[in-house]
Amino acid sequence: MTDQQTAQRLLALDQILILTHRRPDGDTIGCASALCLALRQKGKTAWVLPNEDAHGLFTPYFAGVLAPADFIPQAVVAVDVASLGMLPDSAKGYGDRIDLAIDHHGSNEGYAKQSHVDPSCAACGELLYRVFREMDVTITAEIALLLYMAIATDTGCFVYSNTTPATHRIAADLMSTGFDAQWVNKRHFRVKSLKRMQVESRLIREMDLAQEGTLVFAYVTLDLIRDLQATEEDLEDISSFIGQLEGVDNAVTIRQLGPDECKISLRTDGVTLNASAVCSLHGGGGHPAAAGCTICGTPAQAKAAMLAAIERVQHG
Repeated sequence: MTDQQTAQRLLALDQILILTHRRPDGDTIGCASALCLALRQKGKTAWVLPNEDAHGLFTPYFAGVLAPADFIPQAVVAVDVASLGMLPDSAKGYGDRIDLAIDHHGSNEGYAKQSHVDPSCAACGELLYRVFREMDVTITAEIALLLYMAIATDTGCFVYSNTTPATHRIAADLMSTGFDAQWVNKRHFRVKSLKRMQVESRLIREMDLAQEGTLVFAYVTLDLIRDLQATEEDLEDISSFIGQLEGVDNAVTIRQLGPDECKISLRTDGVTLNASAVCSLHGGGGHPAAAGCTICGTPAQAKAAMLAAIERVQHG
């Protein structure tokens, strides 16, 4: 679908429930809340389904938009959700009735009745901004803050390789509404808890380097989480941390979910190594420079599996 077709489709819906993905990030949350406010502005009844995985860092962005328990939707829209497997448990019951998916993941599985997917967007927030323009939505400071947060968090405050001139133009237009961008940037990029710094310190001590120092593996183990009493908020976007090491082109963060289950986050330069191609070998996906998957096994087994997948993609 085009931006215009998506706008027309949204304006034709009512009694709308908006879904986010599990372990939600700023993009899915900002888009969901912004879409809810935009639809209400156009006279629609809209709510965001509460996400049990969301933590306190994102609480302010849910103000007034979370669906009451007795809300019965007539339409369901998913934002920034690439596959049904990415839905949190609370949303599983809606998996077969999603009317529209708005997404920027090239690996989107086409699970919705209709989809608008544009992988050229750095964040789903960029795509939603364009759709709002087609809907003739007034971009208020409240909506602008949500879209800006979505874009800023998915671009690492505009430093990741997915950032384009269009990204900056959209961010500038959003900032012109007068919301406090400094508050957003400080909240997400300048302030760290003591536990977060302890987590980062331990990741450095326990990391492994490979391929002559250009590839790094970091481990967020159950022992680390227990020892430091780290929360989800302390671990927010931890996968972007280890790739800051000088000389590293590709970074694998292995998050242990259980004794024999690991969540993988792969960050690459997006050119010499396609992260989505690597993770697809283990049933995952994402973007050329950022992708993820889940591997059954211990952290050591997950490392071996990921190293084999990386070398397979590197060597064709």
